[in-house]
Amino acid sequence: MTVSFDAILFDCDGVLVDSEVITNRVLCTMLNERGWAISQEECTREFIGKMVKSQAALIEEKTGKPFNQEWLDEFYVRRNEALRADLVVIDGALDAVKYLHAQLDGQIAVASGADRFKVEMQLQKVGLAPYFEGRVFSGHELPRTKPFPDVYLAAAKALGAAPERCLVIEDSVTGVLAGVAAGATVWAYFPEDQGHASSAQLLEAGASRVFSHMGDLPEMWAALPR
Repeated sequence: MTVSFDAILFDCDGVLVDSEVITNRVLCTMLNERGWAISQEECTREFIGKMVKSQAALIEEKTGKPFNQEWLDEFYVRRNEALRADLVVIDGALDAVKYLHAQLDGQIAVASGADRFKVEMQLQKVGLAPYFEGRVFSGHELPRTKPFPDVYLAAAKALGAAPERCLVIEDSVTGVLAGVAAGATVWAYFPEDQGHASSAQLLEAGASRVFSHMGDLPEMWAALPR
């Protein structure tokens, strides 16, 4: 018997690791230092699921200062220091990944809009790296990042899976749009304290279902038609 999907493609931040609050805190602090009086809540809404450098024009407009590599490099340094200190795995994600890795004979991957160093450092810190070895894909290394489908298409191709036979796990509207644009089925992780989208917005973006705990994934997978 065959299962409904040949591969599972995970976003990283906010799906596997609880990094978004940490990264947002650093970014918000640095934007305020540069002259943009933006709140944590506004910063989350504006930047969640997006590469900081993809928002260069907006940052220049709001700060009145040029967006340059020196500032971006400082952001990366301060962000990485904060992640090394405070990062934890999303509750239930480690057991879910272990289960799904076994169920799909390793046909799982991470497809993130973040830079590779950050993604691999985070996976290593929380004990997820062995399940994604050689199967980490970064939007920074492709012509376009989310909400364009490039990173999901690259991951599917590397796994030898047709995009329409892939299941994507996302948590942001930007990411859901990317998965849908790739032709995949998208399930949206939406914890109650997420704070940057509503379940209705995730469904409107194209998610086929919304769930609230990563620990539910094994049961959801087991319930799929065979």
